[in-house]
Amino acid sequence: MSDSQAVVIPIQRNLQPGARWQPEVGEEARDLVARKLGHESQETQDQLLESAASILSKSANPHAGRETGLVVGYVQSGKTLSFSTVMALARDNGFQLVIVVAGISKPLLNQSTQRLRRDLRIDDVDGPLRWKLYTNPTDNENNRRHIQQTLQDWRDPDVAQSERATVLMTVMKQYRHLRALVTLLQNLDLAGVPTLIVDDEADQASLNTLVARGRQSTTYRRLLEMRDAIPNHTYLQYTATPQAPLLINIIDALSPGFVEVLEPGTDYTGGRLFFDGANDLVEVIDPQDISTDANPLFDPPESLLQALRVFLLGVAAGQAEGRSARNTNRSMLVHPSQRTDSHAEYRRWIGDVFDEWQRILGLPEGDADRNDLLEDFQSVYVSLSATVDGLLPFAELSRRLPRAFRDTKIEEVNARGRQTPIIDWSQSYGWILVGGQAMDRGFTVEGLTVTYMPRGPGVGNADTVQQRGRFFGYKRRYLGFCRAYLELDALTAFQDYVEHEEFMRRQLQEIQRSGRPLRDWKRAFVLSPDLQPCRRSVLQHEYTRGDYGNRWFYPSVALAPGEVIHTNREVVEAFLATIQLETNPDMEQREAAQRHLFCGNLSLARVIDDLIVPFRVTGAQDTRELIGVMLQLSEALRANEQEVCTVYHMSPEFPRQRATDENGKINELFQGPTRLASGAYSYPGDSAFHDADAVTIQIHRLNLRQEGVVVAENVPVIAIWLPARFAVDWIAQHQAG
Repeated sequence: MSDSQAVVIPIQRNLQPGARWQPEVGEEARDLVARKLGHESQETQDQLLESAASILSKSANPHAGRETGLVVGYVQSGKTLSFSTVMALARDNGFQLVIVVAGISKPLLNQSTQRLRRDLRIDDVDGPLRWKLYTNPTDNENNRRHIQQTLQDWRDPDVAQSERATVLMTVMKQYRHLRALVTLLQNLDLAGVPTLIVDDEADQASLNTLVARGRQSTTYRRLLEMRDAIPNHTYLQYTATPQAPLLINIIDALSPGFVEVLEPGTDYTGGRLFFDGANDLVEVIDPQDISTDANPLFDPPESLLQALRVFLLGVAAGQAEGRSARNTNRSMLVHPSQRTDSHAEYRRWIGDVFDEWQRILGLPEGDADRNDLLEDFQSVYVSLSATVDGLLPFAELSRRLPRAFRDTKIEEVNARGRQTPIIDWSQSYGWILVGGQAMDRGFTVEGLTVTYMPRGPGVGNADTVQQRGRFFGYKRRYLGFCRAYLELDALTAFQDYVEHEEFMRRQLQEIQRSGRPLRDWKRAFVLSPDLQPCRRSVLQHEYTRGDYGNRWFYPSVALAPGEVIHTNREVVEAFLATIQLETNPDMEQREAAQRHLFCGNLSLARVIDDLIVPFRVTGAQDTRELIGVMLQLSEALRANEQEVCTVYHMSPEFPRQRATDENGKINELFQGPTRLASGAYSYPGDSAFHDADAVTIQIHRLNLRQEGVVVAENVPVIAIWLPARFAVDWIAQHQAG
C-alpha cells in the first residue's frame, strides 16, 4: 500500500436502507473512538463507528450534490461525540472542509471548540497536521491564502493522504460571524471540495422565524448563503428536540431529507429513568417555597436548604473517593427564572447560607446550634443512603463538610455583567451555578448531581421544556447522589414529554430502518394538550390537535375531484368483496334507508391496510385529523396486534342525499335518530351503530347536491369510531404534496 492511501476497514459490506454510498472507517475515526471509549467494550466502540458510518452513508456523495440530514439524540447523551466521530470519518473518506455552526453565545462556541480540540487532538501534533482550525474566521488575505493552499494539497498527487490537512471552521450561530464566514467562502475556490457542515442545536436560531410573514430571518438567510457558497456538501442538523425541524415546510432548504436516531450508552440516565413512574430522585417543591407576586420570599426556602445539604454531602463523599478521570467535578444547578435579579437573589441567599453554616460547623462540639445543623444534614443523609450503595457513615461525611464548603465555588451564569462567564471546571471540585436561559440549551454542567428549579414550564413549548433537562447525562456511576427539585407543573411537563419523546423516536427509527426519505413521514406526534411542540414562529403550516377516543371521525369534505372519488370507489368495492356482510336481525323489518349490513371480528390491522390507508381525503383539516386517527390506531396495534373491529355498510339499498357547500363540505354525515310519540327512539341514529369496546368503521354512499342539483353520485365516505381506551392526545400536520 502506498503512503498516499488511507488505511481503511469497511464496517459493512452491503449498503444499508437509505444509504447513498459506503464510507470506510480509517485511522482517524478508529483512533478517536479508542481514545474516547477505551474504557468501554469493543462492541460499544463499534456501535459508535457504525452509527457514524450510517450517518455519513446517507449524506451526499462527497464529490456530487447536496443533502440535509437530521441526527436526533437525547439531551446530554453524547451528540458532540457523535459528530466528532462523523467528522473524523469524513476526513478518512476525503472530506477537505468541515464547518461546525456551534452555539449562540461565546461560552457555547468556546465549549464546542475546546471539545473538538480535545476529541480530534488538534493541539497534539505528532507528525503532519491533520486539522487546521479556524474559529469565527473572517475574510482576509492570510485566511484566503492559507486555506486555499491547504485545499490544494488534496489535489496534488505527490502529497500523501496522511499529510493532507482537513480545514475545520467553528463559527458562532450569529449573523455577523456567519456573514464574515460567507464572505470568506465566496472568495475561495471550493469546486470539487467535499464538505461537511454540522449545525449543533439545529432547532435553535437556525430556522426561519419570519416564515409566517413571508420573509427570512437574518441568521437563517446567512445559513442559506453559506450553503450556496459550497457546491458539494452535506448539512447535518444535530438536536435532542427535533420538533421544529420536522414541522417546517418540507420544501424548505433546511428541511431534512433523512434521519438518524442515536442510541445512548449504557451509563446514560435520561427522562425515562427520572420521570417514567415513581422515582425517589425527584422532589416536588412546595408552592410556598416558590416566589410569586402573591407569595414573595425574603429568605431562602426550606426546599433550597434541603437541596444544598444533599449536594454538600455528595461533594464530601466525592472528595473521599478522590478526584480522578471519572470523578472530576460535582455540581448543583439552581434555575429560578429568566430574570437576572432573581439569579442575584438566589446567589446571595446561597452565599449567606454557606457563610452561616461554615460558622456554625466551626463551633465547639456539643454546641446546640452545631448539633441542630448536623441533625438537618443527617436527615438528608438518610435519604441519600436509600439511593447510594456503600455510602460512608454520616460521622465521616460530616467531618468532611468544612472542606466541601471550601472546595465549592458559587457562580452566577448569565449576561448580567454584559458577558456570560466561562466556567473553568479545574478551579474547584464543587460548583453551584445559578442562572436561567444561558444554561438551558447546549450548556454542559460537569458532574451535575442536584438541580433546583422553582419555575414552571413557561409557555409550554415541548422542546424548551426538555432542553432544561441538564440533569440528564452519563451519571450511572453516581446516580444515587442525583436529585431534581421541580415545581409541580414542570414535573408534569417532563413526564408528558417523556411519553412524547419515546413515541417520536419510535416513529423516526421506523423511517430510518425503512430507508424511506423523511419527507414521506406523516407529521404526527403524541403530545399532551398542555404542551406545544415548538415555537410557532418557524412554522408555515398549521397543525391540528385532537383525540378521537370515544368519538367518531369522518371527513367533512365529501365532494372531491373525480379521480379521487373513482379511486375511493375501487378501494371500497375491493374491500367489501373480501368480507362477509350480514343483516342484523333487528333491522330486517326497517325501511331501506335504515337497514344496514355489518361484519364483526375483523382484524383491525387488515382493515387499516386494505381500507383506511388507501382511502383518500382531500380537505387539509380532514387530512390532519385522519393522520391523528391513524396515529391512535397504530398505537393501539403496537399494544395489541390482535385488535379487532366491526364494519358497517350503511343503507346499501338506498343511497343517501347530502347537500354540500361551494367547498364540497357536508353539514352532517349521520342520519339522526327518529322519535316515537312516546318519546322513545324507533331509530337510534347512525352514530349509535358501533361496538362498545372495539373500533367500528361505517361505509356510506352519498349522492351529493349543490343548490339542489346532484353533482356527484355514489360517493363513498368512511366514518371511524374509536373506543375510549384508544384515547391519545396528538398533534398532526399535513403539507400538501
